[in-house]
Amino acid sequence: MKNKALFTSDKQDWETPQELFDQLNSKYHFDLDAAASHGNAKLPKYVTAEDDALSQEWGEYSSIFCNPPYETKSQNAFIKKAYDTHQEFGNTIVLLIPARTGTMRWHKYIFGKAEINFLEGRLHFETNGVRHKINAPFDSAVVVYGGSDHA
Repeated sequence: MKNKALFTSDKQDWETPQELFDQLNSKYHFDLDAAASHGNAKLPKYVTAEDDALSQEWGEYSSIFCNPPYETKSQNAFIKKAYDTHQEFGNTIVLLIPARTGTMRWHKYIFGKAEINFLEGRLHFETNGVRHKINAPFDSAVVVYGGSDHA
């Protein structure tokens, strides 16, 4: 039986698996979770949809984690903001996003501009720290602006 919520855009705040976040945080030492909810924030300092992360200034943070909403318009906006913010401030911004490499956003803002780490297999997202039995219906990637390969 399929988990219908995984195949719709109704749910946008999928919680990053804690183990993956911990691996990334141990490397990048995040000081802001830029796309969280009160129930899934991974850091003490976080921005919710109600706070409108896209209108917030990210330049004061040295290292930002962002698992943006998966709806196309939101993905485009968050990836562009991450790219633009890194270009202006030089901070490190790590995105957990679907690996939809044929999209305009990948060609305009990611390829040749960021470090890309494709994740093996498909993620099992969490809700309140509990792992979903059904995995994501898409491959995922960790995209890093300011990583070791790109300034």
